[in-house]
Amino acid sequence: MENERGELVDLYVPRKCSATNRIITAKDHGSVQLSVGKVDENGRYTGENQVYALCGFVRAMGESDDCVNRLAQKDGLLKGVWSASR
Repeated sequence: MENERGELVDLYVPRKCSATNRIITAKDHGSVQLSVGKVDENGRYTGENQVYALCGFVRAMGESDDCVNRLAQKDGLLKGVWSASR
């Protein structure tokens, strides 16, 4: 689709699951998107967020808590929580 200036734009851009890299479709009503606030060394909120999107497939398997722990540890938000990385 093109706008008035001739630039290509889309009305809907699907998200991808942070854990499985699957496309989250518009009909996936079990999906969630979490925004985790980043804090400084004193524990104060810095105004930045790390966003994680989880598809309904991951949530239905009961693996969402493990996936969030793994992703947060990879991004440096947690230390030593996800035991499979050892």
